[in-house]
Amino acid sequence: MTFANSEYFFLLFLLVPYILWYILKNKKEEPALTVSDTTAYKYAPKSYKNHLIHAPFILRLLTFVMIIVILARPQTSNSWKNTQVEGIDIMLAVDVSTSMLAEDLKPNRLEAAKKVASEFITGRPNDNIGLTIFAGEAFTQCPMTTDHAVLLNLFNSIKTDIAQREMIEDGTAIGMGIANAVSRLKDSKAKSKVVILLTDGTNNSGDISPMTAAEIAKSFGIRVYTIGVGTNGMAPYPMPVAGGVQYLNYPVEIDSKTLSAIADRTDGAFYRATDNQKLEEVYKDIDKLEKTKLNVKQYSKRYEAYSLFAWIAVMSLLLELLLRMTLLKKIP
Repeated sequence: MTFANSEYFFLLFLLVPYILWYILKNKKEEPALTVSDTTAYKYAPKSYKNHLIHAPFILRLLTFVMIIVILARPQTSNSWKNTQVEGIDIMLAVDVSTSMLAEDLKPNRLEAAKKVASEFITGRPNDNIGLTIFAGEAFTQCPMTTDHAVLLNLFNSIKTDIAQREMIEDGTAIGMGIANAVSRLKDSKAKSKVVILLTDGTNNSGDISPMTAAEIAKSFGIRVYTIGVGTNGMAPYPMPVAGGVQYLNYPVEIDSKTLSAIADRTDGAFYRATDNQKLEEVYKDIDKLEKTKLNVKQYSKRYEAYSLFAWIAVMSLLLELLLRMTLLKKIP
């Protein structure tokens, strides 16, 4: 426990003259009733009031001390401490190309992926997790962090039409998505480093090929789990037209061979998620990954802790008044 205004403890020195005054006062005090001989009272039994005679004074001292402690503002300690928790370093690489607007998963591929990935993040509170998004190009939406509230806020801010509105170049640059995620993981000291790549297409953009990116990941000891999302066959895709939206069926073109090769080269695994339930099962399977220790700095907040001392002061004051008005009441 710490005290915000510890200088108030100097007031305790006032107790010294007060105690001396009380002692001297009691020595000089003359009895209210005088008798010629006290021999008859020598062996008389003493009343319990004799033992309580100084109780009001002690209670007053206690009240004074408690008031000073309250003025000194007792507080719980305000400290940082390092603790070790179990976790791994993970980068999520999510495809945000226009094809992710297809509605074979509900409400569409991207929103379904966001929902399941958010549950995955929430279920791993001790992990360092970051987010890369890619279409025809890739960039880091959120670097690795254990502050998952910030991560989820940035993740949920991704709009389903980000590529359609040309906020990011459209296309599917799988190699660039992996490379961007690897750049965030390469200097990590964690025992286990993982990229979870989710895409619904075939690599058709970017300056780095998927297998080259896989080799880079392998060189840094990073495992890549690849997820091909989308139903088999045809998928309904919304096309804006005058006055509304028209749905067209487009073939699902997922390069399962390349995604599987990436996973094999990096000791990861390849998954196909053809519906919402399968996508959830994929993330649950990945959730069983090994864990390693991370150092986390925790902050403990300061709280005022005067209430106990205030109660003691009030109770001692009331008890003193009660004794003076009842058992130890003086008759003039």
